[in-house]
Amino acid sequence: MKKHLITTVLLILATISVQANNESIEKMLSEISAISSYQKIEKKDSLRAYYLMKFTQLLDPENAADGTFEQRVMLGHRGFDRPMVIVTEGYGADYAFNSPKYMEELTRLLDANILFVEYRFFSQSKPVPCNWDYMTIANSMHDYHAIVTAFKEYYTKKWAATGISKGGSTTMFYRAYYPNDVDVSVPYVAPLSCALEDGRHESFLEQASTKAARDAIRNFQFRLLEEKEQMLPLFDSYCLSKDYTFYVPTSVIYDLCVLEYQFSFWQWGMPVANIPPATASVDEAFSYLIKNCEPGYFSRKNDLESFSVQAVKDFGYYGYFADPFKKYIDVDDVEGYYKRVMLPAEWADTEFDDYNYRFVTDFLTENDPKMIFIYGEWDPWTASGVTWLRDRNKQNIKIYIEPDGSHRARIGTMPEDVQKEILDTLNEWMQYR
Repeated sequence: MKKHLITTVLLILATISVQANNESIEKMLSEISAISSYQKIEKKDSLRAYYLMKFTQLLDPENAADGTFEQRVMLGHRGFDRPMVIVTEGYGADYAFNSPKYMEELTRLLDANILFVEYRFFSQSKPVPCNWDYMTIANSMHDYHAIVTAFKEYYTKKWAATGISKGGSTTMFYRAYYPNDVDVSVPYVAPLSCALEDGRHESFLEQASTKAARDAIRNFQFRLLEEKEQMLPLFDSYCLSKDYTFYVPTSVIYDLCVLEYQFSFWQWGMPVANIPPATASVDEAFSYLIKNCEPGYFSRKNDLESFSVQAVKDFGYYGYFADPFKKYIDVDDVEGYYKRVMLPAEWADTEFDDYNYRFVTDFLTENDPKMIFIYGEWDPWTASGVTWLRDRNKQNIKIYIEPDGSHRARIGTMPEDVQKEILDTLNEWMQYR
């Protein structure tokens, strides 16, 4: 009887504690004037209280009269006595809000709170109508600054920023624009592009991994182009079934998919053994290509319009190495392809602004903030990363490259001794354990 009574009392106290915790969180959310609405959401991680909110941001931080938009943010609260991780997502964030199991690696490693921020002008953080003039890296960085400034009054322990891919680039940009907002930055597989078609990826891929692996990819690409007459009807039929439309003929899209295959193969670390052999049928070869280079990526109806706009304006992207295939491909269709293929003709004369490339390069060269960069050895995006910082004798900036790694490189995919080194550094910097 006494044991049951103690258990009942503990359950009551736990319930009261949870209710008090939720009340204090909601009090905080109601006090932050920029939060226009919030709601509690259910997640599998029962150790945190999760809230979805809309945060009011200025379209132009330098001109409030231009108006505002609503940015989607998720808070995962573990405790006001815990560190905070802000996730600088580079795209839309549906996956994080819809998945009941979502949790960022750094948040788990640090047992921290999480603020997950959808990038401006993506998904539910896109105003209607949308004026692309306000879609700049500088404006986007102010979004994160406004959010961190608002929440820092309540979360007074150490702060870390992290993101993956374009989100990793965002982490890097954010540190350069607002060096003192967070204590630690951990960008994953983050490019820093110097042009719309950067130019460093092509030579990188020509040296990736082993000659045998590169030859297997190249031979498959040759087969796809040599048998284009047989493949193209299958390709057209597939695109028609998906209701895809393009800004250029489907024959050009097919060629771009073949070129994209090399980039995609190394980006995602595909097994060489899965490349169809020369004896594979046309249908088998075509199915493999479609599985790994879906043409919807190039279609007018996709979710990448916001990214394409930013890539053209100031984020940058990559080009393709078409020289070996001149016999089969019109190189003029490939050079400068991005604006013609990914956006309407009105973007044709847009000039890429490399200010952010120069600004961040100068910042990382001249400063030594506490940053941990994670890259994959054969990920093409590593070609436009900041691995050159390894030669600059930095004490705080640390570069880790997963051997044979891809765009999936994470702290948890590193060799065990490297994982321990990274975690020890994080714990020391965050002053948590």
